[in-house]
Amino acid sequence: MALIDEIKIYIKAGKGGDGVVRWRHEKGKPLCGPSGGNGGRGGDVYAEAVSDIGLLSSYSGLKEFKAEEGQAGMKDSCHGKAGEDFTVKVPQGSILTNLKTGEKHFLNIKGERVMLLKGGRGGVGNEFFKSSINTSPEEFTVGERGEEGEFLIELEMFADVGLVGLPNAGKSSLLNAITNAHAKVGNYAFTTLEPNLGALFEFIIADIPGLIEGANEGKGLGIKFLKHIKRTKMLVHLISAENENMTETYQTVRNEVLAFEDEMKDKKEYVVISKSDMVDEETLNKKVSEIKKLVSPVHVLSILDDKSVKEFIDGLVKELRK
Repeated sequence: MALIDEIKIYIKAGKGGDGVVRWRHEKGKPLCGPSGGNGGRGGDVYAEAVSDIGLLSSYSGLKEFKAEEGQAGMKDSCHGKAGEDFTVKVPQGSILTNLKTGEKHFLNIKGERVMLLKGGRGGVGNEFFKSSINTSPEEFTVGERGEEGEFLIELEMFADVGLVGLPNAGKSSLLNAITNAHAKVGNYAFTTLEPNLGALFEFIIADIPGLIEGANEGKGLGIKFLKHIKRTKMLVHLISAENENMTETYQTVRNEVLAFEDEMKDKKEYVVISKSDMVDEETLNKKVSEIKKLVSPVHVLSILDDKSVKEFIDGLVKELRK
């Protein structure tokens, strides 16, 4: 599943209902004074965090979201009904930014709820203006407009595992091999332009698009994707056996991750040499020895080898369940 992790939507709170001019009528007394009721308030707009990480994709193509308008006042001093509030559901881990005011809302916990926009007040009917010197008022007020604005929703993804590595390290191929994902695979850099998700038992695996040197400064696919790594429980760092310098390859990605956020150094890392079938055994052994000087343990994997895939899955699940 390709993930939409950033979207802009336009939201409107409800307009307040108008006050009205009405007159009380009783038998034999055609005009017994004003009875125009007040309009109901417009509905407010809230945002609520839910556990559906792919929810933003359902908002593509929708022009705007809006709460219900308040009902106009009625005769016999009856007030209009308040408009229904509207709730925008967002995945937990979302940041909502009001692009007009710059105000940000962080929704990290399932069920967390925050007001984004307030509905307009209802207008008042002519009964409101009745007084000893104004016994037949014609005045009324219209309902106020509700607040409105464009919001940017950004998802800092919650996933159990983030697959990281340089472009073409085999992340999408691995995701397809171990989960129900159908990520696009190609023999060129930046095949993955959006994070892909798959499920391995009860765990969510995220294929983070390839990082390059300078990603923390916005190069390549940049910070937009580094932020997803922050919320994962574990990183699976793929290094293709085709790389000539394993140490340099490992450090390039590792440095970008740490440059983005220093606390990432404490995140559990699972290092995998991928595409092991692309080199001969002697070369592979040298490359494994080289990377083991930096980090241990190191897992060797080829998606064409069912045994190595199974060993990888078993080891990964064991780590996740600790």
